[in-house]
Amino acid sequence: MCGIVGYYGNKNPKDIILSGLKSLEYRGYDSAGIAIFDQGKLKRVRAEGKLSNLESLLKDQKFDGHTGIGHTRWATHGVPSERNAHPHTADGISLVHNGIIENYMEIKEELSKDKVTFQSDTDSELVAHLIAREVKKTKNLLKAVFSVLPRLRGAFSIVTVWEEKPDEIVAFKNGPPLILGVGEKENIIASDLQAIVPYTKNIIYIDDEEVIHIDGKDWAIY
Repeated sequence: MCGIVGYYGNKNPKDIILSGLKSLEYRGYDSAGIAIFDQGKLKRVRAEGKLSNLESLLKDQKFDGHTGIGHTRWATHGVPSERNAHPHTADGISLVHNGIIENYMEIKEELSKDKVTFQSDTDSELVAHLIAREVKKTKNLLKAVFSVLPRLRGAFSIVTVWEEKPDEIVAFKNGPPLILGVGEKENIIASDLQAIVPYTKNIIYIDDEEVIHIDGKDWAIY
């Protein structure tokens, strides 16, 4: 099982996300990565192997943003490698994904016809491209997710951010667990309670086909 942590708040996102991913190490994984806003852009750092490898890369890295996502991956589509590690990015969209997109070949064929260049061997990256394509039309991450969600078949929990809205997170699920922790001027999304309870006891379990929208300290579930 993979692990997900997403954070918006006044604490250091790097510390919160790494701490959360450490609490999820028991689930097993073969690579790890984060994407956090810095100077208005998403800075992505990924590493194959143990979380300590990612920590070493992040040791001297600083981020001035309030929002980030992180992931520990257990390979399904594509071998364990930095290239296949999450988060995956496409035209300003970055996301992490637990589960399997069953109709990924159909989606990949469609995107290939649009001359999309793939950077990994994963099914997860394809969802990033779908959302990126929709957000170009809608200029709205939440609307883009609502457009893409009916296209996906399989079991998935996905957390995504967009470079144009550095205080926004959208997450959705069908199958694998996803939990929202509501804190004081901060919100945490994770695939396991252990990544959240050090920061808040206000916990919401997300049902299948529900969408979480975090906009700064505000949040809603659709």
